[in-house]
Amino acid sequence: MTRARQDRLIGLLARDGEWATAATLADALGVTPRSIRSYVTAVNGRVASGLAIESGPQGYRAGPDASAALRSNGSMDASTPRDRLHTLVRALLDSPEGIDVFETADRLHVSSATLDADLARVRGLLGGTELALERSASRARLRGTEMAQRRLLSKLAHDEMDAGSFDLEALRRTLGDASVGARAFGPFKTELVAELGALGYFVNEYGIADVVMHIAIAADRVAQHRALDGEAAEASPANAEVAAILGRLVERDLGVELGAGDLQHLASLVLTRVVAPGATAPKMHVRERLDPEVEAAVREIVEEAASEFLVDVVHDDFILRLALHVQNLRLRAKEQAWSRNPLTRSLKSTYPMIFEVAVFIANGLHERLGIPLLDDEIAYIAMHVGGRLERSRRADQLLTATIVCPGYYELHELLRSSVDRSLGQAIEVTGVETRVDPDWASIDTDLVLTTIDPGPAVSGDRVVRIQPFLTEGDVERVQAAAGRIRRARRLARLRAELERYFEPTAFVRGLDATGEDDVIRRLGSLLVARGVIDDDYVERAIQREHLSSTAFTDALAVPHALGMTATRTAIAVGIADPSIPWGEGRVQVVALVAFSETDREAFQTVFEQLVEVFSERESVQRIVRRGTDFASFLDELVAVVDG
Repeated sequence: MTRARQDRLIGLLARDGEWATAATLADALGVTPRSIRSYVTAVNGRVASGLAIESGPQGYRAGPDASAALRSNGSMDASTPRDRLHTLVRALLDSPEGIDVFETADRLHVSSATLDADLARVRGLLGGTELALERSASRARLRGTEMAQRRLLSKLAHDEMDAGSFDLEALRRTLGDASVGARAFGPFKTELVAELGALGYFVNEYGIADVVMHIAIAADRVAQHRALDGEAAEASPANAEVAAILGRLVERDLGVELGAGDLQHLASLVLTRVVAPGATAPKMHVRERLDPEVEAAVREIVEEAASEFLVDVVHDDFILRLALHVQNLRLRAKEQAWSRNPLTRSLKSTYPMIFEVAVFIANGLHERLGIPLLDDEIAYIAMHVGGRLERSRRADQLLTATIVCPGYYELHELLRSSVDRSLGQAIEVTGVETRVDPDWASIDTDLVLTTIDPGPAVSGDRVVRIQPFLTEGDVERVQAAAGRIRRARRLARLRAELERYFEPTAFVRGLDATGEDDVIRRLGSLLVARGVIDDDYVERAIQREHLSSTAFTDALAVPHALGMTATRTAIAVGIADPSIPWGEGRVQVVALVAFSETDREAFQTVFEQLVEVFSERESVQRIVRRGTDFASFLDELVAVVDG
């Protein structure tokens, strides 16, 4: 546990890149500030030279060797229980006849009793893997299919990595330095991506490293005479095409000849995990690859999501590509071949609304098609949703602008053309004034871009002085002004809605670490007492929490139910000081949100901006420390919003 918390400490500091106090970090990890100081000393001791974590008057921040410390696991001997566990599993996987328990204990310099305890932990690791650990006298061995053993190797490799991102050293530690599979990166990966692209496929770079890791594991196992059993069934043209590429590259670069079973399995992984038809692929060709049942289910669920969240996602191109992804997901689910997504955590914290739509869609897929729900797979759906919403959101985010440029030949026309070219994605020019004495008071656009002094009658962020020939400095000033206007409007709307929706009688200071379900029931009972929701809503909020954790930041959880069935929109708040466990992390603020159907439009504002406020450590600490009752909590929250 200590090692895991040390890694978590490095991860927090490396991700934010800012100074953080020992007290703030202690809250995030659920330990004391004294423990943080000891963790820093231990982490810095992992690197031979340099500094993994820097310290100073402002606290701690990630140093230049943070990544090296995060990836250093020593020599994988008996130094920690985690190291021994992984060493034991690798030894069992490499030895079809099993291992001698007493010899292994001697080699790891531990007692036989300690090794027995480690073997018990191995049994725990095997839960749900279709593998079993057998013990006969002094020998222990794994029993299960080759495919199940490869999945276990994949799990070990991912356990060695940080947040699901690829780490070549972690793969080498899992397979061994002498493994042929460890050479599957570099030129091999580059050429594989190039050849798939030449076939007209779009390659998902977020997933390709994970698939190449499976190729590496397959090559390593085949080199040990552990190929997949059985002859391959008749392959589709696409599968055969990809299999031919894989066979040629693996034999040339890794020196291993894969059999038909391995090639078809790996080709299926490539086709279902990391490739999709290129952007120019006709709809009819995409639809030819789709199961009508999957397309119909996805279309129905997307239409429900559009209605539930008032989002613009009902577009044929989007539905077809999402349906193809879902069809691949269903195939992966049958083989338990899940795709890791290194962006899961950042997507959830940065785009909570988009992630919520993805959870809704994933839940619908689970109910209609029986597809299990995993956060990494939900994150891939969120990427599809985000791409669609980004296209429709750009128009909504455009600010209107009037250009004031006294006429002189075509000068004003050239200026408008320059503004459109440089700022067209941020603003829309709706008017041009060419008089030297325009009616300033009548200009009602969001921005006024003027080449002349407007005088004291017109001022504020919306007025930006620019040159007749637009400069880079002009562009930066306009973009900054547009950003300030958007933020001011967003926060003003948020402040009004928060003051309207927070329920004064539903405030709890001092949440206990009794588990997510109990906290949701405690806060939910306060809204039930006010007639805002019923007990069924509370239970559905718990069900939603089980689908995917609502801890959208390191400090805030926003539990809620799928379905806006509250009599009115209201928010119950609980403060935990110190922090409490929630999902895979810890939080200090829990905001149970009950939305009513009449407030659908407020969902996005409240959801995203509430998460934004609690994503800044200093703001969280200010609100938690000073928010001793509801009045002071709201005062501090509003003060943070107002900046």
